[in-house]
Amino acid sequence: MAAARALRRGLPRVPGGEPWPPASTIPVAAATTSAPPSVSAPAAAGATPHVTAEQPVLQSEPAGAEAPATHVVPAESRATAGAKALRRGLPRTPGGEPWPPAGLAPAVAAPVAETAVAAAPAAGAPTAPQAEAEASTAPVVRATPSGVPLSQPLPYPHTVWEGTNARVHPIRREPRKVGPFTGAQWGLAILGGAGLLYAAAMVVLAVRWLLSTSWGVDFLAAFPGEYHLPEGAPVGFPAWLGWQHFFNVFLMVLIIRTGLTVRTEKRPSVFWSPRTNGRRKISLNLWFHQSLDILWLVNGAIFVVLLFVTGQWLRIVPTSWEVFPNALSAALQYASLDWPTENGWVNYNALQQLAYFTTVFIAAPLAAITGVRMSGIWPKNAAGLNKAYPVEWARALHFPVMLYFVLFIFVHVVLVFATGALRNLNHMYAMQGSTDPNAYADNWLGFWIFALSLLVIVAAWIAARPLVLAPIARLFGKVSGR
Repeated sequence: MAAARALRRGLPRVPGGEPWPPASTIPVAAATTSAPPSVSAPAAAGATPHVTAEQPVLQSEPAGAEAPATHVVPAESRATAGAKALRRGLPRTPGGEPWPPAGLAPAVAAPVAETAVAAAPAAGAPTAPQAEAEASTAPVVRATPSGVPLSQPLPYPHTVWEGTNARVHPIRREPRKVGPFTGAQWGLAILGGAGLLYAAAMVVLAVRWLLSTSWGVDFLAAFPGEYHLPEGAPVGFPAWLGWQHFFNVFLMVLIIRTGLTVRTEKRPSVFWSPRTNGRRKISLNLWFHQSLDILWLVNGAIFVVLLFVTGQWLRIVPTSWEVFPNALSAALQYASLDWPTENGWVNYNALQQLAYFTTVFIAAPLAAITGVRMSGIWPKNAAGLNKAYPVEWARALHFPVMLYFVLFIFVHVVLVFATGALRNLNHMYAMQGSTDPNAYADNWLGFWIFALSLLVIVAAWIAARPLVLAPIARLFGKVSGR
């Protein structure tokens, strides 16, 4: 009778079940042939015992032997069976032997060998077909080594931060706009406007209270807002001054427009280059801006010359230190909404005089000097001159000077219409005036001339396009698309 031994059992087939196969014993039968490295034979309960690397491999006797004895093959023999020489590489030290040392590498182990057994199934043990059927119908649950199913989260706290990019960011929805602004922006604009109106009202009330005090009354009596001009100062405006005024406004509006275009332009579509230097190319808008600058400088030079030739400079150049307290007095009267009594046909108030002097003799030269430094007229190879007057200085001053001109034009236009529109327009455009401040207060001639000048400026603003500018630019150079 064959010797029996306990059947080796493995993991359960279902979670929480008994180890598989059920506990039983199997007899050890004599093999008829030598076992290959891996032999599969039917065993009791459809399972075969596994042989580990530490266990000896059973080999059967040749055919015809009577006794079912078995031979144990030592582990050393199995290690050298099928071995091959090691592949050696470079030495570990200079001049040493190749590494690793000479020797044999064990052959790659085949799947774990199984002992061929033949025995009748134990009593009560399921047959092989039954075991296969049960294995195929049982649910397969994959689990971690600790027994937690993979379908469930690990019962451990996270120790790795997933990073910013792994987070799910909510989709930002653009707020709904009402016109050019959103609802919140409109609310801020309304609140800001209301705040400015409130602050302005407080300033007006404070100034009116100040001027009603004894100090304010005495101050206005001593400095009414203007001082007398020197003897021989001209009265009224000549015709050339009216034309110069129109040309100056026309050029300044277009200069501001083209300057903003050049500042915000990223990819010009049309370029201009001089005939003498085809490599030097600038955008058509920059060429138009610089051309307007040249015309403005020419007009300004003529204006200054005529100012000193005709004596009109006495009206805009301060000739007494009284200009400063009178300018403060005029500013307080404007802030109190009690406009100072003035007659520009005869004399400007001190605040007007300082504003015109700053515009003609300070802001205009600064705009010219900074513009020339940034233009192509400036010599590029003059190292000493460029070091003495860096282009960064010009860029830092040019834009604020333009903002000053915008502010001056705005305030000037507001005051012209707020302090007697028809009378002031007659002075500037129709050259009509009198020593009486109320004269020509109902004459519309200056207004219609002013309206016509606005139409000319608007038409020039609209026509300042490459389609119109390109033919004019070709008269002075080459125009190309790149």
